Amino acid sequence: MGIFSLMTGRAGPSGFGSASTAEQVTQGIDAANLTAIVTGGASGIGLETARVLALRKAHVIIAARNMEAANAAKQQIFKDIETARVDVLKLDLCSMNSIKAFVAHFNALDVPLNILINNAGVMFCPFQLSEDGIEMQFATNYLGHFHLTNLLLEKMKNTARTTGIEGRIVNLSSIAHHHTYEHGIRFDNINDSVGYSDKKAYGQSKLANILHANELSRQLKDCCSCSPIYYGRTYPRVQPRLVTSHSTQI
Repeated sequence: MGIFSLMTGRAGPSGFGSASTAEQVTQGIDAANLTAIVTGGASGIGLETARVLALRKAHVIIAARNMEAANAAKQQIFKDIETARVDVLKLDLCSMNSIKAFVAHFNALDVPLNILINNAGVMFCPFQLSEDGIEMQFATNYLGHFHLTNLLLEKMKNTARTTGIEGRIVNLSSIAHHHTYEHGIRFDNINDSVGYSDKKAYGQSKLANILHANELSRQLKDCCSCSPIYYGRTYPRVQPRLVTSHSTQI
């Protein structure tokens, strides 16, 4: 999808464009046999994603750092959709310990996992380190989701094998991936406060999301014994509802 189509909302080959709503895109879909995790599902794009998945009868797990906001989002969904199936679990993506605890709590629910939507993120933060000593935007937007995906991948493969339903993993990135440091990701200087740019640091974290999607896609393609999982990436812009997407079948 080009910039012109993105800005005007002109529909692409799928029949949908950046002006299409989630309800329009999912019209007619029955997701009653699906379980989905949405990180950052307490607000913004994440909340709308969680709401529409619940509307289509999916079992939705809202993974969020702010439990008060997450529970408020859950109640808001229940108010609109009385039959919704929504659970809330705490997840702080800038903490490796929190990610491990989230996965343990999710596994304890003993439910399948069909869809993982890596939506949560922080943007344009002043320089700071996570509790694990990693630059905050890179830690939250990329490393947290990378670790979460790795810990849940076998669960998704097992779900695909036992149900015969192809899994979905979606990374949310941004057109800001074009605006990063001169040589892209500063692998050797992630934590260097000298020359730190909040916008370029955000851009490098979003570039990492895309590279993660591409590499996981390659690895799963090369793994003949893996159950089918579809790995996609969606690029949200700052403007509300201005969304374009690109996905790779694996």
